[in-house]
Amino acid sequence: MPIPEKILSRKDEITTQFMQLVDEHVNDLLQGRTEIRYKPSDFASRMHIAPIHLTNTIKLTLNTSPCEVMEDRIVLEAQKMLDDTVLSVADIGNHLGFPEPTNFNRFFKNMTGITPLQYRKNKILKY
Repeated sequence: MPIPEKILSRKDEITTQFMQLVDEHVNDLLQGRTEIRYKPSDFASRMHIAPIHLTNTIKLTLNTSPCEVMEDRIVLEAQKMLDDTVLSVADIGNHLGFPEPTNFNRFFKNMTGITPLQYRKNKILKY
């Protein structure tokens, strides 16, 4: 039995809205307008839907979880900052919602396999 068109369009609407909120939130972090990283429940609250509904919808449309979407975006921004700025690793982590440098280092290493400093050194060696 095919899924009704209205349900498909709502699923896409939720995904689009979530991705826009992620972009806005990351920009707020980078601009210093907020220091706290949102959890999926925070995004769901802003969208006026249940957290489980957000999670299920994002998993259905993007084949990943809201948490992973946010984590991937944070890593991408961290890599850009490591490449393009001379900010310290601690400052970059602070800009991205990690007040403790050790937490940022651990997060970055878990996501990429190397520490932020190793990432920066590898980029310098390639040039």
